[in-house]
Amino acid sequence: MKQPRKMIWCKWSRLFGAAGVRGRATAAPLLLALAGVLVLALPAHASVTLLMEEPYGTFGAFNPTGHAAVYLNHVCADTSTQLRPCAPGEFGVVISRYHKIDGYDWIAIPLIPYLYAVDNAADVPPTVDRQQVAQLRDAYRRAHLEALAPDTASGLAPGGEWTQLVGSSYDRTIHGFEIDSTPEQDAHFIAYFNDRRNVGHFNLFFHNCADFSRNVLGMYLPGAVHRNFIADVGLTTPKQVARSLLKYGDEHPELGMFAFIIRQVPGSVPRSHAVHGVAESLVKSKKYLIPMAVLQPELTAGVIVAYLATGRLSLPKDATVYDAEDFAAGTLQPGVAFDPADAPDDAGHQGNAGVEGSAASEAGGTSTPEGGGGGVRTLHGAAALQH
Repeated sequence: MKQPRKMIWCKWSRLFGAAGVRGRATAAPLLLALAGVLVLALPAHASVTLLMEEPYGTFGAFNPTGHAAVYLNHVCADTSTQLRPCAPGEFGVVISRYHKIDGYDWIAIPLIPYLYAVDNAADVPPTVDRQQVAQLRDAYRRAHLEALAPDTASGLAPGGEWTQLVGSSYDRTIHGFEIDSTPEQDAHFIAYFNDRRNVGHFNLFFHNCADFSRNVLGMYLPGAVHRNFIADVGLTTPKQVARSLLKYGDEHPELGMFAFIIRQVPGSVPRSHAVHGVAESLVKSKKYLIPMAVLQPELTAGVIVAYLATGRLSLPKDATVYDAEDFAAGTLQPGVAFDPADAPDDAGHQGNAGVEGSAASEAGGTSTPEGGGGGVRTLHGAAALQH
């Protein structure tokens, strides 16, 4: 895995004094001038990123395949279903397939709200509990998503799956796999998705979130992502999409594969679980494996062989790790090109770029060091808005 490339580093408090991130409105003319300089001075860098998200809760324990979404750092949205190119200073959108959200097949949400259910990265809380998460999500829904998830007759937040649209990092750890793309590919993607019918037809077996991610990535990398008919019995799983993309990235180093982890926000919300494929779910769960071994020993042996042969995935050990504090600190703001090797670490020392996470050798593990590490932790794709 190659080292992270030059990222964007900008401490707004250093540029604008006490105004900081929250005072950007008062510095609008200066920001616009800075954005203009960036447009002229920095090379274009578009990227497409698979987000493999860990399962959580009761359903996640029953179906530990997790969730898949795609982050596009140069694609933004006028509405949650109408895409456009990003303007300087925008972080792009996360797009995925959902089930029973106002009848739509796919919905696009800006990166920061998708992760933390807030508009401004400076408002990301360092820790949360269930009540805080619910309040943050409902506040964002009332401000931006009323059309998708309107109030109930009593004026309360509705039930349903709309909560998956925002605040994902409160529920789970996310593993990202980014590759380079081109403005031409983004333009084609925007035109195609704006023109196609956006009507929901979610199916857990053949039209799930991983199928959607496979198809999106296929527009950028034709033939790169495919189903696993052995370990996943033909179902598309988030782990298989990640496996295919990592393999393709290894075979095509010119694509600049970059792996990262966005850790679940600390707090009292239960922790998410490791991501598994179909055969792996059976092999690693005693509640499934023991009865299978007793009732169908031959089948059990076949499942184990399928997993060992084609179902395993080792995550890059040098994946950069991000926490909520990295977003809240304002380091993920459009700024000037910065060599991360020259950045001070958390203790003020000059240090390495990023955090070398001790990601588990098996995909989806959350055994990254609690303390993280020194250095600049700026999400490569988000921070690289260099139009």
